[in-house]
Amino acid sequence: MNSDVIDAPTTTTNVPAVLRSQKVSLLAKIADRYGVEPTKMMDTLKATAFKSSTPVTNEQMMALLIVADQYHLNPFTKELFAFPDKGGIVPVVSVDGWARIINEHPMFDGVEFLFDANEQAMTCVLHRKDRSHAISVTEYMAECKRDTAPWRSHPRRMLRHKALIQCARVAFGFAGIYDEDEAQRIVNMGHAEVVEPASASAARVRAVLAGQEPPAAEPAAPPAQQPKTYAQFADEALNAASADAAALVIDQARSTLPPDQYAELVDVYTNKWQPQE
Repeated sequence: MNSDVIDAPTTTTNVPAVLRSQKVSLLAKIADRYGVEPTKMMDTLKATAFKSSTPVTNEQMMALLIVADQYHLNPFTKELFAFPDKGGIVPVVSVDGWARIINEHPMFDGVEFLFDANEQAMTCVLHRKDRSHAISVTEYMAECKRDTAPWRSHPRRMLRHKALIQCARVAFGFAGIYDEDEAQRIVNMGHAEVVEPASASAARVRAVLAGQEPPAAEPAAPPAQQPKTYAQFADEALNAASADAAALVIDQARSTLPPDQYAELVDVYTNKWQPQE
């Protein structure tokens, strides 16, 4: 092990054994970012960043830190929290967190919202500096509204948040993170093998910590009575007449495909219709 890999305070000996490895630098880096002692940060986040009444494992905690580091999200200010799910986690990003990672993307060049009162639909239009055409996604109240206090008191604001998040996924390829509505639905479905991000898998985290090649993710099981398969959506997106037509395919797939397959489909769309220059 290289001596420059671990750069943690002397209190590192108090860190759980699973984290005292070449990856402890991640723990130290994030703790240093917020001026917190590593073990105190671990204890605090286990108590506050997980919506669970059951004990949080070190692997689940590390998975949260991986997501926090990847997207530069602050779990202390509730930009990021998680639902534990069968050994892994479902990472949840608040609307403030989504807004920040969108604004910090180097290609972000503005956003517009259009509300159709007749259709009760909200369209988000995102502009990228490296694209000649804007990306737009429309979300419908009938498909998104839930019987919760925020939706009852501020339905249009919540619909605007939904449109922003889904458009950001298409425009910037954000994957493996969810809003709270999605995360609760995922946990209630009980399909952790379908929705668990690769970086949040306990088995994959253990392998990374041990310096081994992470195991391949399990293939996603299609949802029951699925009208279209991932392959059909991908074929439609690749052979669409235009980028706008392909974006409509992606929008339709969001409510049909499991989140991990949807994320892969967004990658297909991005590579075909929004290639990096």
